[in-house]
Amino acid sequence: MTPEDFAALLTPEGRALLDSLRDHDPGQELAVATRLRREHPAPLVSAALGQARLRQRAVAKFGAEDAFRMYFTPGGAEMATRASVAAYRAERFAALGVRSVADLCCGIGGDALALARLGIRVLAVDRDPLTASVARANAEALGLADLVEVREADVTGVDTSGYDAVFLDPARRGGRGRVFDPEAYSPPLSWAVEAARTARYAAVKIAPGIPHEAVPEQAEAEWISDHGDVKEAVLWFGTAPGTVRATLLPGPRTLDTVGPLPDPEVGPVGRWLYEPDGAVIRAHLVAEVARQLGGRLIDPTIAYVTSDELRATEYATAYEITDVLPFGLKKLKALLREREVGILTVKKRGSAIEPEELRKKVKPQGRNAATVFLTRVAGAPSMLIGSPVSAP
Repeated sequence: MTPEDFAALLTPEGRALLDSLRDHDPGQELAVATRLRREHPAPLVSAALGQARLRQRAVAKFGAEDAFRMYFTPGGAEMATRASVAAYRAERFAALGVRSVADLCCGIGGDALALARLGIRVLAVDRDPLTASVARANAEALGLADLVEVREADVTGVDTSGYDAVFLDPARRGGRGRVFDPEAYSPPLSWAVEAARTARYAAVKIAPGIPHEAVPEQAEAEWISDHGDVKEAVLWFGTAPGTVRATLLPGPRTLDTVGPLPDPEVGPVGRWLYEPDGAVIRAHLVAEVARQLGGRLIDPTIAYVTSDELRATEYATAYEITDVLPFGLKKLKALLREREVGILTVKKRGSAIEPEELRKKVKPQGRNAATVFLTRVAGAPSMLIGSPVSAP
């Protein structure tokens, strides 16, 4: 989509066309395009259909009410912060007393919108002309233009001294896909950290897989999950240096610690198995969950906690284990057939076998359900059979 194509979408004709495509079936797109081109210019129809597809995909991140009013670029829709995560981060800024934020590398404006909805004044900066135009259109579409100034500029040349806080979201995608080296971010993580240190408060969004040794000593490191899926990590400056935090949404539910935790005990599989949330695992806080549960690990390298007594926790999913077996497909297939298991959930940690591959080989059939964990117990390939514990 070119800036000219996008500008056409903002005209009365373009807006009306987009509104008419809200519930269109992508499978019928060719017929829809043929019909619409009888009444509208072909470039406008193509741009509208592309935007309609992006809006439908964006519902998962932004909800239908916002997604069908907003505008997206393909890359922007993919990289934008999920609305629930952006809202949580905005609330953290607000709790610090922040009233103005320089949002650098703002993308389509997801974080800027969340900040503005709390009455925070935002300077949103992106160097790409189309992306900046989309961010500006989104602020206007959601009635937040009075609080969001969008500037097309290179973030490395922006003066942020007049703002209470800085938020940086370096681009983590290149021409060949995701970028894993923090110094290959755009701008590099080292530049983002130095920019963050100049502000009273700052947050730098980074990939969840960043090594802990790459976290600056002056930063608080937070890993965030939403409904069990790890979404991002954030380096906070001016808050709690040295703190490592796992935040689970909705909630928020937060687990944190300062300094390294002692290694948890390792022992045999008990009746109960706990699968820690991904944010807890990424934050290296499994030991804290084990401590709270009075539990132990099933293997020193595997993030499953086990116990002989069921205890409630907000940071892990509990399962009741009925069988602990050495790994073996024939044995598993026979057990599932005997118990008439047709609904099989396969989880793996420390196993090379893919869940779908296992399902094809054991061919579950029956009216009952079970969960199988392909993992290691004390270094040995093992299968744990059980079922999730129902919430009270």
